[in-house]
Formats: sequence, structure tokens, C-alpha cells
Amino acid sequence: MLKPNTFKNARLVLPDSIVHGTLALQDGHIADLDAGAYAGTDAFDLEGDYLLPGLVEIHTDNFERHLMPRPKVQWAELPALVAHDAEIAAAGITTVFDALGVGEADPDSLRGSPWNQVLATIDHCAANDLLRADHHLHVRCELPAPNTIELFAPFHGHSRLSLISLMDHTPGQRQWENLEHARIYYTGKKGWSQEKFAFQVAHAQTLQSQYADPHRRYFVDYCRSHGIALASHDDTSAAHVAQAHAEGASISEFPTTLAAAEAARACGLSTVMGGPNVVRGGSHSGNIAAADLARQGLLDILSSDYVPGSLLCAVMRLVHDGILDLPQAVATVSRAPALACGLSDRGAIAPGLRADLVRVRLVAQDGAAPHAVVRAVWRAGRRVL
Repeated sequence: MLKPNTFKNARLVLPDSIVHGTLALQDGHIADLDAGAYAGTDAFDLEGDYLLPGLVEIHTDNFERHLMPRPKVQWAELPALVAHDAEIAAAGITTVFDALGVGEADPDSLRGSPWNQVLATIDHCAANDLLRADHHLHVRCELPAPNTIELFAPFHGHSRLSLISLMDHTPGQRQWENLEHARIYYTGKKGWSQEKFAFQVAHAQTLQSQYADPHRRYFVDYCRSHGIALASHDDTSAAHVAQAHAEGASISEFPTTLAAAEAARACGLSTVMGGPNVVRGGSHSGNIAAADLARQGLLDILSSDYVPGSLLCAVMRLVHDGILDLPQAVATVSRAPALACGLSDRGAIAPGLRADLVRVRLVAQDGAAPHAVVRAVWRAGRRVL
């Protein structure tokens, strides 16, 4: 497709306002923007649709879902990646941090398997211009697992590695304080039997006491020495946040309580909550609702988590419910996550930034929050959808 140099008749969602006007591109970047009508005939007419900055997704399990669509069913890497990438682009995401988990005592799990071929496939597809989005790596390290450091080996020094998060899914704490919620998740999504769940719970404390602390020190040191952004995960208390802050974390992913979110704000950590949490009206794990944090000014970043399309749905829900205005809501899925991960060249419609853009049309039905229908996507000025 031809790369347009000018968009006209667009509702430009800027960092602090919405302007009906024109946007000019040059060499894959935003060159200029103007309010009002465009007199020329050589511009691409957006017919009054909204033009948003390309979305930046820093935590999505979607690639893992394509790699293992059912428990114990592994899918080939290349078709899984291409399908994931297409789904990401169709959701308006132009920069994606593929969240890949390392460390799992269960040998049948994806996160207990080597990642070498997956990484090779990402590099191969990117080198051959097969991907629509700009792919980065977010490695999720399960601290109590015996094999976490071993499985991290292929990520060591990888040029796409931009974010590491520290996880501890030991039942009875953090995300899984409620054991019944944990039982439903592991027997449902993971396909565990009741007997397997009981066995894992019985041995979880032993694994945690043996591996969690030394693994934590390893990854904290790695992030410091390699300049990698560090995130905590499922903080429940102010003490969890204080520890993460002392270790150099800049992001608190999915705090489970108001106290943890308040502590993150006090420490200067960016708070990430799930788009599905906003859309569903609450957490599937029974933890604090993302909308409640947004109402109190404690929500910085939205992640699609396990539903790529939830980013735009959550944006529109926050606007519809009067919690944030559209520029504020869009910033949670664009500029804020970009800056949190050191990507200062994207995430907003402003001169000099990358021309990562999403054309959307708002469709209302039956009094529900308007749905943002993605009609086109450009990455660095090139149309990819």
C-alpha cells in the first residue's frame, strides 16, 4: 500500500485535547498537525474518524495462548506468531511486549519448556518483514520454580528484551490469597486435576522457601547490570511495593489491593491494571477493580493481559463511565506504557514522534459504552492493517 503523507478530516486525539484537523507525516514520523479543513486533494480522508496514537501493550499472554491453545497442545512457532501478530495489529497495537513466562515445575506446561525456537522465530519473522507490530520481550520470571534461571538462558543479552517482571504464584498469597479462585483457574485454564492441584499446593511453600529469594536476587542484579526495566507483580501490601522499589522496580503490575496501589504511587512506580478487569467490572481473581483505582487517580497503564481487544474496550468504558476523558484514557494505552519502558519516541500524536497511528470509528449500541472499531493501522507511517 502507498504511504500517505497527509491525513485530513480526522479527529486527532492529542495528549490533552481532541482536534478536528490534518496530520502530516514525513519519513515515518509525524511532521505537523493543524486544526481545521485541508484544502488540498492529495490527502487521505479519514471521514471524521478518530486518529489515535498506536497502542503500546507491555503485558499480553496472547502469544502464549497461540503457542499452547489447549493444555498440553503445542502449536508450531511461526503460525502461532503470525496469528498473534495479526490479532495484536487488529486491536490497534503497534508496539507489543510479548510476555513469555519462564519457570514452571510442571514439565507439561509451556512455561516449563525451552524458548530458543520461539525467539529464533520472532527474529526470523522480523528480519523478513512478516510482522505488523514492533515486537519486544517481557520475560515473566516465576521465582519459586526450580528451573527459572535455566529457562531464562536464551533471553540473556537478547536485543528485544526490554522488561522483566518478578512473579510468585504460590497459592495462599498475592494473586491467589483465595485458594478457591486458584483452584478454579488451575483446573480450568491449566487443565489440572483436583489431585494435581492439591499436590502442587502442598509443595508450593517448600519451593518458595528454597528458590524464591536467590532467584529474585539474580534477576534484580540482571536488570541493574543490563539496563532492563523491572516490574513487580501482584503486589498485595505496602511491604511488597517497598521491596520492589528498593530493588529498582519502576512498574507495579496488577496490585491486588488499594493499599498496594497507594504505596506504588507514593514510591513513584507506574501502576498497571488489566483491560479485562475494566471491561468486566472487576478482577477474575477477586482482587481490586481497575476502575476503582482509576477513580482515585491510581491507574497509570492498562494492559490487555489475556484479551488484546480489551485495550480499546477499556478505554471507551472509562470514558463512558465518566472516570477519564478520552485523551487521558488513551494515554494509559499509549504514552504512559511507552515511557514506562523507555520508549520515548512513540505513544502520542505530536511532531517528531513515530507515526504509529490507529484509525477508529466509534459505534454505539443499546446504550452501552461506544465500541472503537479499528479501521486502519500505521506503524512508522506504513499501513499494516
